[in-house]
Amino acid sequence: MGFGDLKSPAGLKVLNEFLADKSYIEGYVPSQADVAVFNALSAAPPADLFHALRWYNHIKSYEKQKSSLPGVKKALGNYGPVNIEDTTGSAAKETKEEDDDDIDLFGSDDEEESEDAKRVRDERLAQYEAKKSKKPTLIAKSSILLDVKPWDDETDMGKLEECVRSIQMDGLLWGSSKLVPVGYGIKKLQIQCVVEDDKVGTDVLEEKITAFEDFVQSMDVAAFNKI
Repeated sequence: MGFGDLKSPAGLKVLNEFLADKSYIEGYVPSQADVAVFNALSAAPPADLFHALRWYNHIKSYEKQKSSLPGVKKALGNYGPVNIEDTTGSAAKETKEEDDDDIDLFGSDDEEESEDAKRVRDERLAQYEAKKSKKPTLIAKSSILLDVKPWDDETDMGKLEECVRSIQMDGLLWGSSKLVPVGYGIKKLQIQCVVEDDKVGTDVLEEKITAFEDFVQSMDVAAFNKI
């Protein structure tokens, strides 16, 4: 089992096809299986692999709850299509082993460090730490595009948007919106927002938006980008 090399376009394509009819790697709720595969990716999948990107953004919203998700994290070879072998990280591992033989950044244990060299190193470390401590703390933010779907074509979309915008939280700023046809006369609300990552997650937004159950059928993350 496996997805091939998840750090390659081919591996991401396998993941995208695997998730075409699935919400999670295993079962019907987020689990350690999702965490294991998520951690193997070096970055978000490209926009054309929308099944994989949808899953990636959803699992990313559980950043602070990863360790508490159910299940036991296993090797990548235990997940994915049965006819594909996992090769993620094999090339990097071989390269690292070769590099470890050639480079010793801190010197071997049997080398003696002179007092002057030790003093210079300690001074530079102290200077680096002092410089680092003076840097202003950056607030991590994300731009999120949400798809909010109504129950049917008779749903008052103006009232639906009013309900969504009534959600006010520290670290949440609503942006532009538009109605997008989805078929059979039904339109969904597509609305942009900017959030502070430490204060607002997509799981919280979904919980609050779907609470307006008279108007809202479901909410999906259409796009998720770091600012």
